[in-house]
Amino acid sequence: MKIEQLAEPLSRHLMFDLGGVIMNIDRSRCVAYFDALGMEDADDFFDAYTQKGPFLQLEAGQISPDEFRGMMRQKLPAGVTDSQIDRGLSLFLCGIPETRLDLLRRLRADGHRVWLLSNTNPIMWHNDILPEFRKQGLEITDYFDGTVTSFEAKVCKPDRHIYEYALAKFGIPANETTFFDDGPANVDAALACGMKSILID
Repeated sequence: MKIEQLAEPLSRHLMFDLGGVIMNIDRSRCVAYFDALGMEDADDFFDAYTQKGPFLQLEAGQISPDEFRGMMRQKLPAGVTDSQIDRGLSLFLCGIPETRLDLLRRLRADGHRVWLLSNTNPIMWHNDILPEFRKQGLEITDYFDGTVTSFEAKVCKPDRHIYEYALAKFGIPANETTFFDDGPANVDAALACGMKSILID
């Protein structure tokens, strides 16, 4: 289904992935940018189906942004700057349609508790994601009752520990929660943790 097709009845607790569900993404823009910078394995490095290597370490909170940039420089020609590396990551993200921001607020107004569970990293989070939630003059807390990021939890989906971490942090029961994600493995992992789970196109 598509996120815009949500209709009652819904669980009281609604937990959303970010990229590909709330925020539009385009991996090809990121890969093309790093290709143009001279990175030889950009397509493999930014895998279409799963994070790995330094990108996984960054998203799992195992290395800092500066450590990640240092690892990236080993794959890039001399002279590439921090801002160029950050810009490449930003191209992964294509923004949030305002209709989806309106949907999140409407769900909360209708009495649902709305949560975010996202694999992401501090570079994207601070440079791109939080500003997207401010474009209606609001903050991310106006759209979600709480958020969990992989770099905060120190683990990435589909590892079951991130779902358990989120449920415990939010203080919500799995059997009263519906999880929405665009990744089949992430949906299956949420189901295994006792949540209802829906795959978003």
